[in-house]
Amino acid sequence: MSKDTSKVITAIGRRKTAMASVKLSPGAGKVVVNGKPLDTYFAGLVRFQRAALSPLEAVKVSTQYDVSASVAGGGVMAQAEAIRHGIARVLASIDGGFKAIMKKEGYLTRDARMVERKKPGKAKARKSFQWTKR
Repeated sequence: MSKDTSKVITAIGRRKTAMASVKLSPGAGKVVVNGKPLDTYFAGLVRFQRAALSPLEAVKVSTQYDVSASVAGGGVMAQAEAIRHGIARVLASIDGGFKAIMKKEGYLTRDARMVERKKPGKAKARKSFQWTKR
């Protein structure tokens, strides 16, 4: 095990109920999610792959770092966006120039929108039961 682990930087990204722990290390651009390659994990859904890797593309370092992400909870898109948030946070901690780009693109902002809870006396969060006049 001659691999230098001191250069590995970790951050956590979140979106809805999805949480991703992202590790970035110098490498050739390999991306692994939950032990599987990115294209296998997102099963050929290119838009989710692009969404997850967009911070690396924004600063043009997609071939300089290896990404290892462990993600749980939420749906497929929420997981991709949680990975994106984690990668952006790692890149921002590496370089101040990266941080400015990430901030401008909006990648560092945690999207706080969550599913609104169902209220008693209502059919859903806001939908009322059908009203009958008589």
